[in-house]
Amino acid sequence: QVQLVESGGGLVQAGGSLRLSCAASGRTFIRYNMGWFRQPPGKEREFVATINWRGTRTYYADSVKGRFTISRDNAKNTMNLQMNGLKPEDTAVYYCAADETAWATIGDYDYWGQGTQVTVSS
Repeated sequence: QVQLVESGGGLVQAGGSLRLSCAASGRTFIRYNMGWFRQPPGKEREFVATINWRGTRTYYADSVKGRFTISRDNAKNTMNLQMNGLKPEDTAVYYCAADETAWATIGDYDYWGQGTQVTVSS
């Protein structure tokens, strides 16, 4: 099993940047594909980005492509999401997730963090 804790959320003006981190406990972090998802106010949770266990393959939602970058450091058991060019519509609770085989589908992920709030003001 793996426990996940997100950090780095906050309030930022449109056009600004934030860097989210996801710290994982457990020695098997390297086995897991990792993903970022978000839940905007009043909406369902949605896919943002995912990275494979080796860090060699990534995939992004169209809405964040070119603005967000997902990365991981298996030696430190961490995953990051660099968010640039933030827009008010990026406002959401952001969650990290882990699973050995999942990719971009929410329902395939077994392990979830508690989430971190990102608010982008216009």
